[in-house]
Amino acid sequence: MTLIKPTPFNHLFQAKVQISLSSPFPNFFRPLHFPFQLRRIFLQGFEMAATSATTFSVGSATSLGCKGSSVSQSKAFGVKFNSKNNLRSFSGLKAATTVSCETESSFLGKESVSVLKQSITPKAQKENKGYGNCVQPQASYKVAVLGASGGIGQPLSLLVKMSPLVSELNLYDIANVKGVAADLSHCNTPSKVSDFTGASELANCLKGVNVVVIPAGVPRKPGMTRDDLFNINANIVKTLVEAVADNCPDAFIHIISNPVNSTVPIAAEVLKRKSVYDPKKLFGVTTLDVVRANTFVAQKKNLRLIDVDVPVVGGHAGITILPLLSKTKPSTTFTDEEVQELTVRIQNAGTEVVEAKAGAGSATLSMAYAAARFVESSLRALDGDSDVYECAFVQSDLTELPFFASRVKLGKNGVEALIPSDLQGLTEYEQKALDALKPELKASIEKGIGFVQKEPVAA
Repeated sequence: MTLIKPTPFNHLFQAKVQISLSSPFPNFFRPLHFPFQLRRIFLQGFEMAATSATTFSVGSATSLGCKGSSVSQSKAFGVKFNSKNNLRSFSGLKAATTVSCETESSFLGKESVSVLKQSITPKAQKENKGYGNCVQPQASYKVAVLGASGGIGQPLSLLVKMSPLVSELNLYDIANVKGVAADLSHCNTPSKVSDFTGASELANCLKGVNVVVIPAGVPRKPGMTRDDLFNINANIVKTLVEAVADNCPDAFIHIISNPVNSTVPIAAEVLKRKSVYDPKKLFGVTTLDVVRANTFVAQKKNLRLIDVDVPVVGGHAGITILPLLSKTKPSTTFTDEEVQELTVRIQNAGTEVVEAKAGAGSATLSMAYAAARFVESSLRALDGDSDVYECAFVQSDLTELPFFASRVKLGKNGVEALIPSDLQGLTEYEQKALDALKPELKASIEKGIGFVQKEPVAA
C-alpha cells in the first residue's frame, strides 16, 4: 500500500495524518508493533525531507506528523482507515477493509483526494454505517472450556470471553458452572455463553467446537509435585478427551491439566484408539513458562517487557523446563550466576506461587492469562494469520523423545512447523541441562502412555 507522491506541492509543507482505531477489546496477548507498520505504510510514498513521529494506543486517535520547514497557512488533513491485512497481523481481529479521507487543505483538490483514496487500499470500501472508522471484529469461532468453574477455568473463561474472534463460549464442569456462565454472559462482548453440567451434557458442549481448552483437575497443594496429581488428573483428562474424540475430533485441543508431561501423551493415546489422532492439533500449554521467563528476564536486565522473548523448551515440570537464555531477544548477555538464578526461578515458579498462597491455591491467574494467550494465538492461526509462533508441548522429532516443548508455527491446520533453530548452538550450560532433562521427561511420557494402555477406552 503506497501513498501518492505529492508532486503538485513539492514545496515544504506541514500535514497531519490521523488514524482512528477503536475497539472494546484490549489486545493484551501479543506485543504491538503497529508503530513500525504505520511508518512503513504512511511514509513509503512521501519522498521528501521529513521528520516523522508515530504513537499508538487502542481506543484513541493517533497522529503521524510529517513536518517541512515552513508553511504560512497549514490545514488539517485526515486519513482514517481499517485495513484487514495490516491490522489482523497484530490484533487477531477480523476487520473489514474500509478507508475514508477528510481534508480542509488548500493544496489538495478533489482529484488528489480521489487518487489518495485509491492508493491507500485497492479494495477500499465505503464506511459501514454505525461503526465509523474503526476495526469491526467478526466473531466466528466456537471455544469450549472444560473445567470452567475452577481456579484456572473462571479467569480463563473471562479472558476468552473478551476475544473478538469467539462467537460461542461453552463452559463445562461437574458443578457450579451455571453461575459462572450467567456472570460472564453479562459482559458486552460478542460471544454467546452457554453452560453445561455433568457427563450427560458434555457431548452437547463439544458439538461443533473449534478449540477445546482443558484446565480440569485438582490443583497442586504445598509439598505436592505434579506427579502426585497423576492418578486423579490422568483419569479426568482421559474421560474428557474421549468425549472430544467423539464430538469434535477436528478441534484444536489445549491440555492444561497437570502433569502436562504425562497428560498430553494420555490424550494422544486416547485419540489414537478412537482413530482420530492428529498430532498437529494436540497441544500441551507451556505458555506460562514463556510468560514467566520473559517477565523475570525483563526485570533482571531492565528491559522493556514488550520486547523480550525467551524460548522455553523441554517439558512443563521442574528440570524439564529449560529456558534458552542464550536465545533471548533482544540479544542479552548473562553472567553464569544470572543464568543459574533465572533458570532455577523459572523452573520453580509454580512452587513459588503455591508457597506464597500457603495452601489457598496454585498459580491460577497467571496460568489463565498464559492459556488465554495461547487460545488467542490458535484463533488467529485458524483465522488465517500466517505469523503465529508459540512454544508448546507437542509430538516432535526435534529430539529422540516422542513429545517435546519447543517453538512452533501455528496455522489453520494446527502445527505447521517445528522450529529447530532454537536447539542449535546451545551454550554448554543449556546442552547439559537438555541432556539432564531427557530421562525425566521420557519417564513422564511413558507413564502417560502406560496409563491408557492399562485402561479400557470408552466406545
